[in-house]
Amino acid sequence: MTHLDDLDKKILNLLQQNSKANIKEISLKIGLTQTPTYERIKRLEKNGYIEKYVAILNKEKIGFHVEVFCQVTLLVHSKDLITKFELAIHKIDEVVECFHVAGNYDYLLKIIVKDMNTYQNFLKNKLSVLDSVANVQSTFVMTSTKKTSILKLT
Repeated sequence: MTHLDDLDKKILNLLQQNSKANIKEISLKIGLTQTPTYERIKRLEKNGYIEKYVAILNKEKIGFHVEVFCQVTLLVHSKDLITKFELAIHKIDEVVECFHVAGNYDYLLKIIVKDMNTYQNFLKNKLSVLDSVANVQSTFVMTSTKKTSILKLT
């Protein structure tokens, strides 16, 4: 990987705030002409600093009102069961994030669903039926007090 200089960091900060910003807007804000700005963005994409561009949806407006964090404990910690669990989780749409963690449980899943009935169906028919799952504890989000995907680069 290449070293990030101050201009690269400024570009990354700007794109995190608005991924739809065009080259002209970005170049004006960082003090470069459009061509070198474009080349820097392409290099940042090629080198994996920028993974993808996405639209962040308002989950409530589209009907997803329940957010849950599931603490999952596996039956045993074998490579086979870990692999099977992770492959299965990737196929389940309700799981928007999955973290393999150290501590009192093995995985932390972030689940977003329309309502409690949908969550109950998910838990009963998708998560608890996985061979590797020994225990699931659910924590329901009441209010989100901070929500960002921005990693501030200085």
